[in-house]
Amino acid sequence: VQLQASGGGLVQAGGSLRPSCAASGFTFDDYAIGWYRQAPGKERELLASISSDGSTMYGDSVGGRFTISRDNAKNTLYLQMNNLGPEDTAVYYCAADRPTIATTSAQYYGQGTLVTVSS
Repeated sequence: VQLQASGGGLVQAGGSLRPSCAASGFTFDDYAIGWYRQAPGKERELLASISSDGSTMYGDSVGGRFTISRDNAKNTLYLQMNNLGPEDTAVYYCAADRPTIATTSAQYYGQGTLVTVSS
């Protein structure tokens, strides 16, 4: 199983990023997929998840700024992040599980992609 996240980077406050996560080694369509993040000194936080039927869930910290989506034909997960602030600086991880993504853990994790938001 591989979950390869990319698309992080350095952005100014108020800007946008769209990290993606390419999955392989499992039946992507059957799994819920999600994004976690972990900032230095903080616990891992579930930001958003999308189930195999397309239902979405967002964490409280997202505040309507993030949109999760999946392309089953490409086995790829996306996270559109708008109006970013310094508090969004963290390593962002994609994860997979079924039937749902739990708040605290998932069956599979990918390596993270670093997002840094400058003020």
